[in-house]
Amino acid sequence: MSATGKPVTGPFEKTKGWLDWYDGPSKPAFVLPPGSVDSHCHVFGPGNRFPYAPERKYTPCDAPREKLWALRDFLGFERNVIVQATCHGTDNRAVVDALTDAGGRARGVATVKADVTDRELQALDDAGVRGVRFNFVKRLVDSTPREVLARIARRVGALDWHVVIYFEAEELPELYPFLTTLRSTVVIDHMGRPDVSKPADGPEFELFLRLMREHPNIWSKVSCPDRLTRSGGPDYADVVPFARRLVEAFPDRVLWGTDWPHPNLKSHMPDDGALVDFIPRIATTPNLQQRLLVENPRALYWSR
Repeated sequence: MSATGKPVTGPFEKTKGWLDWYDGPSKPAFVLPPGSVDSHCHVFGPGNRFPYAPERKYTPCDAPREKLWALRDFLGFERNVIVQATCHGTDNRAVVDALTDAGGRARGVATVKADVTDRELQALDDAGVRGVRFNFVKRLVDSTPREVLARIARRVGALDWHVVIYFEAEELPELYPFLTTLRSTVVIDHMGRPDVSKPADGPEFELFLRLMREHPNIWSKVSCPDRLTRSGGPDYADVVPFARRLVEAFPDRVLWGTDWPHPNLKSHMPDDGALVDFIPRIATTPNLQQRLLVENPRALYWSR
């Protein structure tokens, strides 16, 4: 069944409108500081130019670069970091196409195979890719041996790339030893997807804080309240204590992004303007906002 309750006729066929992004986002009340970066967003397709991976676990609606640029300008961002998502597998052409079109205003995070060549990595670097993503969310990807991922991490480290890791909170105890072996900068997606029905000062989230506290090469994105919330938007009050703890404890190692076009959300689509208005709830001073939105992403993605 689709999110609308209507039947679908094939494993990747969807009802028209399923997974469409929010059409007509509100203008945020929060005015972003000049130079702000949307540090986690995606481009999908168009499928007739950049086909989706046969092994994908979901099929998104097309979300081309032109729509992303329009949203960037409407919300008040200056730059974007475009992250490869699992629906495109290791075919990074849609991301590279967007980076080429962006005129230096975007950087990318790729997904690569174990047998990627040095020439292919250099071409991605030339296009503006600055990181590689490893996904451990079992419902989205099949597992890759960690020794393979460690070899990839060492190779891209030679290019001064960082590693982006996506996992869910219950997977952290098992992943913890692996994460501590990575020597490059590591960026954790969406605060490690904590269970926000539990206390922000409880043992589960404290393990994530300990990881960051003891390993200064580890960063976190304080993004996707729409994925984490149990109480709902637009204020996402139950997510605020988790994100605020990270922003205040590690002001130089946090990033924020819209996650547009919000892939694989089945029940609702968030208003991107409301997501921007979430920012001052978690970064409560101009100084923290400047670091989160301007200084940190510039240091990580535009240092060269």
